[in-house]
Amino acid sequence: MIKRIGILTSGGDAPGMNACIRSIVRAAYKNNIKVVGIEYGYKGLLNSNFINLSPENVTNIVHKGGTILKTNRCEEFKQKKYRKIAYNNLKNENIDGLIILGGDGSFKGAYIFSNEFKIPVVGIPSTIDNDIYGSDYSIGFNTAVQTIMDSVDKIRDTASSHERIFFIEVMGRNSGHLAIHAGNATGAELVLIPEINIKNLDSLVQKIKKINIKKKSIIIIYAEGCNLGPVDKITNYVQKKMKNSNVRYSILGHIQRGGSPCEKDRINSSLLGYYSVKEIIKKDKSKMVGIINDKLIVQDLKLSIKRKKEINKDLFKITEIINNY
Repeated sequence: MIKRIGILTSGGDAPGMNACIRSIVRAAYKNNIKVVGIEYGYKGLLNSNFINLSPENVTNIVHKGGTILKTNRCEEFKQKKYRKIAYNNLKNENIDGLIILGGDGSFKGAYIFSNEFKIPVVGIPSTIDNDIYGSDYSIGFNTAVQTIMDSVDKIRDTASSHERIFFIEVMGRNSGHLAIHAGNATGAELVLIPEINIKNLDSLVQKIKKINIKKKSIIIIYAEGCNLGPVDKITNYVQKKMKNSNVRYSILGHIQRGGSPCEKDRINSSLLGYYSVKEIIKKDKSKMVGIINDKLIVQDLKLSIKRKKEINKDLFKITEIINNY
C-alpha cells in the first residue's frame, strides 16, 4: 500500500508544473497519502533535498510559472552508483513511489531507476517541446506557443514597417512541434524544423527569394535544431545573397519557458496530476499518464522513451500552403 510519495520536476521548466504539483498534493491527501517534494530534480534525490508538501502550502500556485520545487539536470544520475544513493535516500524517507514531471531525458532516468529498484514511478509529460511519444499534450506547450505568438506579432509589426525578412529562433533542439504550431498561429511564411532537412543554404535562399516576389516582409520560424546551423550565421548568409533585402534575426530564448500558464495548461496539468495519483496507487513499476484525443491515457513509460513522436505533417503542409498565398 502506498502511504508516502515523492514529486520532482526535472530538466527544463514548463508553465503549468505548479498547477500539476498542486493537483498531485491535494489528490494524494484525499487518498490519505503523504507527499514529499524533492527539490532540484534528480540532483535533489542525491542530496536529500526533501520538503513536506501539504494542501495548505500549495495554495496560490496554480497561476505561477516555473516550479516551486526548482529543477536541474543531473549527469550523475546516469551512473548506477549514484542511483543507488538516490534509492537509499528515498527509503530513509519512507517514500513508496515517485511522480516525475519532465521530458524524454527525465523519463529515461525514471524508467531505469524504477526497474532497477522496483519502485513505482509515474511520469507526466512536461516539456514545451511537446515531443513525448504517447501523448498529444505536454505541460507548458500551449503557453509556450502563446508566448511565441505574442512575440512574433510584435516583431511582424516592425518587420512590416521596414519590409524586413526576419528569422525568429524558437526552442526545439530535436523536434519541430513548437515551431510548426507557432508558425501556423503567426502566419509565418516559412517554418524550418529538425525533422525536415533543407538541402543547403542556397536552397534556402531560393525559397526565400520565391516568397519575396510576393511579399517584402517575411517571417521565418526557425527551430534551434534545424540542420542548417546557428541562426545568426544563416541570417548573415542570406543577407549576403540578398543584398537588396534587410535580413534580421531574433532569438526568443528562455522567454518561451516562463510566464503564467494559459487556461489549457492549467486545466490539463490538474487533470494529469490527479490521474498520476490514481496510477501510483496501483504500484505498477513505470507508467506515464498523458492525453490523446482529449482523453486521459496511461501507457508503459518504456514506450515513451523507445519511440519518437512524429510531427503533425498535415499541419506543417497546411501552414506552408495557407501562409504563402
